[in-house]
Amino acid sequence: MLTLAAVYIEKTSMLLQENISLAPLTTFNIGGPARYFVEAKTIGEVQEAVAFARSRDLSLFILGGGSNLLVSDEGWPGLVLKIAIQGIDQRTGKDKDENGHIVFDVGAGECWDKFVSRMVALRFAGVECLSGIPGSVGGTPVQNVGAYGQDVGETIASVQVLDLKDNQVRELCAEACQFGYRSSIFNASERGRFIVLRVSYALTPNGAPRIAYADLKRHFAGRDAPNLAETREAVRHIRALKGMLIVPGDPDSKSAGSFFKNPVVSEEQHEELKRCAAARGLTLPSYPALQTRKKVSAAWLVERSGFSKGFGFGRVGISSKHALAIVNRGGATAADVLALQEQIQHRVEEIWGVRLDPEPVLLGMPAPTEGLAEFAK
Repeated sequence: MLTLAAVYIEKTSMLLQENISLAPLTTFNIGGPARYFVEAKTIGEVQEAVAFARSRDLSLFILGGGSNLLVSDEGWPGLVLKIAIQGIDQRTGKDKDENGHIVFDVGAGECWDKFVSRMVALRFAGVECLSGIPGSVGGTPVQNVGAYGQDVGETIASVQVLDLKDNQVRELCAEACQFGYRSSIFNASERGRFIVLRVSYALTPNGAPRIAYADLKRHFAGRDAPNLAETREAVRHIRALKGMLIVPGDPDSKSAGSFFKNPVVSEEQHEELKRCAAARGLTLPSYPALQTRKKVSAAWLVERSGFSKGFGFGRVGISSKHALAIVNRGGATAADVLALQEQIQHRVEEIWGVRLDPEPVLLGMPAPTEGLAEFAK
């Protein structure tokens, strides 16, 4: 039986808790307890939590909204630090930057969709197509979160971080973050080094919405040009149809969203995939991702490997709305999810020669955590 305890660290404001279940803090609703848990609402509390972890030689895990996280059934033997820094503040000083943008400084603990909703209501363009994405603001620069033709790397002006190498607070410009397709220094070259504290976004006042993605073009076909609010509503509607919007009571909502990344392949690999698809009477959908490489639909590969929407067994399965979402049908364990993950990966690789990489952070799994700290949005 778990024992719950909450004690204040002497001479600090940090509340340290023990043996806290992590399942309710994730959209998967799966996982065991954290040995220690801290919810930090200030930069000082973040620094205190880091100091405590170091003093006990504990592994440190940074938790945001828990929307791209699968926790092991055994839990996490170290310290889970939930970033709860709040605030959405328009930067003072000159009204606009050199590109005509207004900059907003946002606490890493803010709900991402709450921030998007507020910006759309104030008629600031730049994040409207990212409506409905679960998780916290602090997770967005880590994966360079993107959807429907936009990604946050286009609008992030800077990221305030705690550098775990020397426990100093720093400001990283967008260029220093090295944003790429679902990547940044935070999950690549400097993975585990920084804790995101605040993110600054440069948005366009009274700007037009981005209508570039095929689903959005179809949605607005034959209509007048939509405004930002209409675009946000359309994005949320499309996400709901695909089971990618968290709706209370929807059995497809207990997931981590897209479980596999869209694989990016070379021109040669792409041609081989097209030949393989043609031999099966299929046409491979694709779209440019990077300058010299192509991105292939992971959902298409999954479905064409025998895993249709609604596939599954017992407590775990694939969403009835989207082939890329693994869902907890009720009482699923992390082991159940990993078994289905491995089954899908093996079959896709066997048929198509492509290895699908999981998108969620796998906490407490056999693969060792890299760097000083891991981060989940």
